[in-house]
Amino acid sequence: MLRKITSFLFLALLSVALIACGNKEGSSEQSGSDSGSGEGLDSNIVTIATGGASGPYNIIATALADVYTNKFDVNSRTQTTGASVENLNLLAQGKVEMAFVMADALTQAVNGEEAFSEPIENVRHVATLYPNVVQIVARADAGIETIEDLKGKRVAVGDQGSGVEVNARVLLNGHGITYDDMQVDYLGYAEAADGLSAGTIDAAFLTSGLPNASVLELAETVDITIVSVDADKIEEIAKDHPYFIPYEIPADTYGNAEPVPTAAVPNMLVVREDLSEEDVYQLTKTFFESLDTLVNAHQAAADISLENAQLGIVAPIHPGAERYYNEQ
Repeated sequence: MLRKITSFLFLALLSVALIACGNKEGSSEQSGSDSGSGEGLDSNIVTIATGGASGPYNIIATALADVYTNKFDVNSRTQTTGASVENLNLLAQGKVEMAFVMADALTQAVNGEEAFSEPIENVRHVATLYPNVVQIVARADAGIETIEDLKGKRVAVGDQGSGVEVNARVLLNGHGITYDDMQVDYLGYAEAADGLSAGTIDAAFLTSGLPNASVLELAETVDITIVSVDADKIEEIAKDHPYFIPYEIPADTYGNAEPVPTAAVPNMLVVREDLSEEDVYQLTKTFFESLDTLVNAHQAAADISLENAQLGIVAPIHPGAERYYNEQ
């Protein structure tokens, strides 16, 4: 009888030991799995509002969304739009989490001016990016050399309400030109390039990072002129619109023999105010750690730097982005 009890106790203890070992191994495997999954985010979705499909906004943001998806295992994607004004309205409506915008449109949004009937209050700054360069492209046979030559011409000014259209209107007004002085078409990058190629328009504003893919493609088949904007005039306009800076399109960007003076407006990366501090910290940190990937996607990203990320801030900085900058 004693022998049976002893055997039973031995088997019971052995079973407990085996179960404990099994649990320990399972716990180790689970821990290993967790450690390989990377940081998570509170949000499961990071939609980035961009611009036209062929523009630098969309190209850079698509690469960024891929990084976010792979790193955080979230549904990160881009949304092609009419650019800055639409992006800010989407942000205000809670339909996107992040957006690329131009500083001029962001200034108007924060102040509730021009295209914005009231201030947008839930937008927060993440980073100042690369300069958006005003590229006024004309058919060489249109006889347009300067911005004043646009009078009486057929001109595309960007998608209606876009950041391109916002700065086109300001630049034209600064030169004493209104839409009444031209035949205006509201066309995005690709549509404007098609119009120039077909001869249905004479010139187009294609404000973006350098180079613009639509202009590069156009220059392969059509003789074009990059229209100059006088630097002194830009400085005069900047007294009322301080986001404008004089800029030069480098020689041979589009086959141009000499640098072309023009204007530029900084781009901004912004998020919704209600994203958590930790999420925006991780998104900001990953953005800057992925700059090499973004530059490979589009060379305009080469002008993004940590040193300039807080220059010319228009909207309040998000606490998560601020935390990252403080660490740097």
